[in-house]
Amino acid sequence: MEVFRGHIHASGTRPAAVAIGNFDGVHLGHRALIARAKQLAEAHDARTVVLTFDPHPAMVFAPSTAPKQLSSLSRRIELLGEAGADVVVVEPFTRELANCAPSAFIDDVVLHSLRAHAVVVGYDFTYGANRAGSTDALRAQGNRAGVEVDVVPAIERDGEVASSTRIRGHLREGNLGAAERLLGRRWDIDGVVVHGAARGRTIGVPTANIAPHSDLPVCGGIYAVTLRVDGRELPAVASLGTNPTFVEGGAQTLEVHVLDWEGDLYDRDLRTTFVARLRDEAKYDSVDALIAQIHADIAAARRFF
Repeated sequence: MEVFRGHIHASGTRPAAVAIGNFDGVHLGHRALIARAKQLAEAHDARTVVLTFDPHPAMVFAPSTAPKQLSSLSRRIELLGEAGADVVVVEPFTRELANCAPSAFIDDVVLHSLRAHAVVVGYDFTYGANRAGSTDALRAQGNRAGVEVDVVPAIERDGEVASSTRIRGHLREGNLGAAERLLGRRWDIDGVVVHGAARGRTIGVPTANIAPHSDLPVCGGIYAVTLRVDGRELPAVASLGTNPTFVEGGAQTLEVHVLDWEGDLYDRDLRTTFVARLRDEAKYDSVDALIAQIHADIAAARRFF
């Protein structure tokens, strides 16, 4: 798979079937777009191109209220490749791009630079200045240019539409199962292991302190997770919280204790996959009470795995 930062670097001679969207989380709805683009690519002897944007538009116009992203850009690109993209074009989202006339965006970026012979978008897709471009306008422009335009309807699971907003809502509630149904996979986050306060080691439960590469949209608490180490998914317990037993008003941290494993993980990039929520974070009256609860959490994780 090829990855380009900006459409000006992605021009090629081979035609493309282009799927357009933010693709935050690459959930079931996004995968449906890419699957349809692959079908059209085969029909047009073209490559499957995904056009996505970074940063999220809300980060440009209202950063203080921008939604937490479900995945980092690098993880998004990885997931797009797994879904079938031959090429991923990451278009820098700027005010200039946002103010582009809808027809000019399609003409200049999609048709001219990416050589689209087919375009695939979701049912709620809008584009261009003031988000004035609609799926109807895109169909009309495609017809004039002789380009096939396909609008993929909402994808539902158990009566719920797969959307990044809904998935974020489930994660905020700690409802991993509902998020997983709409994602089509368990939610995960990548991060680097950094030095922490070393409290876990002093109480006999060493943890890897992980600095995430992206947002943490999931609510705090204690979770059964897996930690990917050297290609292996190791069962573990994670604490996402502020360590209230030790500090007041501390920063949120992600600490992972791998079951039955010893080794040095410092400075390594690892993936934490959230499997099940065990309980809320709590403040304990003593360190001994906290240690007893940690061992109960480890036992619960063992039963789960």
